[in-house]
Amino acid sequence: MAPAPRPRFGIMTAPSQVDYHDILSVWREADAVPEIEHAWLFDHLMPIFGDPDGPTYEGWTLLSALAAQTRRLRLGVMVTSNRFRPPALLAKIATTVDIVSGGRLDLGIGVGSRPNPPQARREYPAHGLPFQPPAQAVESLAEACTVIRRLWTEKEPFDFHGTHHQLTGAFGSPNPVQRPHPPILIGGRSAATLRVVAEHADLWNIPGGDIDDVVRRSALLDRYCADIGRDPASIVRSIHLPVDYDRPGETIEAIGEAVDAGFGHIVLGLGAPYPAGVARWVADELIGAYRGSGRVHGS
Repeated sequence: MAPAPRPRFGIMTAPSQVDYHDILSVWREADAVPEIEHAWLFDHLMPIFGDPDGPTYEGWTLLSALAAQTRRLRLGVMVTSNRFRPPALLAKIATTVDIVSGGRLDLGIGVGSRPNPPQARREYPAHGLPFQPPAQAVESLAEACTVIRRLWTEKEPFDFHGTHHQLTGAFGSPNPVQRPHPPILIGGRSAATLRVVAEHADLWNIPGGDIDDVVRRSALLDRYCADIGRDPASIVRSIHLPVDYDRPGETIEAIGEAVDAGFGHIVLGLGAPYPAGVARWVADELIGAYRGSGRVHGS
């Protein structure tokens, strides 16, 4: 794959083991830092790291609050668990956030937590939610993407008779601000999920860490796009890279590897507690340092 265009940088603040006002402070600061173009939350109902009894906020409710408190950042949940909410309900929630934000939403969605880590699996029985086997969960995700897009774009009520989702008289009003609809970002790395990405996604996200595996998965997505006659370049490649505040050089190196591999949408994961002025630090010590390193493409 050819190198991606000049990368677009964003941040991710997991809404767990942290206070709402701390996240709000980071997002407000980031909203005033032009180098940071997007911001994300995650979608878990219980902690998956740290104190198992610690606080975790519901992602979409928090996202709507943050949308009302910011003006420029594109924003989303990376990624919504398709196992948590029926797709028609999610379409309504997402439409509301797109309107609140003035058309800044990217819909991040995925299959939902795998059986590991165990901390993620426990949130399903704790909330009375079924945990589908992986194959059925991927099929459900594909149907969900179809339902959501139709609710966002169709003008007349419709019925949907899928294997996993059944709707009668489905109708979305109001419509999202963005036309034809907010971009759909699908997260995941399994071959089955990548087939859904090829069919439905505008952006694809994968966690960083093993760049060789990331490259292999991106090449597999290219093949799946070719199978259905879709231009692989029409799917923006997105990667999540954790930030170590004490070792910024490692993050800068990871950014360079990701961009060289064709990833133009970089999500920098910020751990709490957040240092004072963390958004400006990201812009200066990570984004600025990367752009000054001589590895920038498409600038």
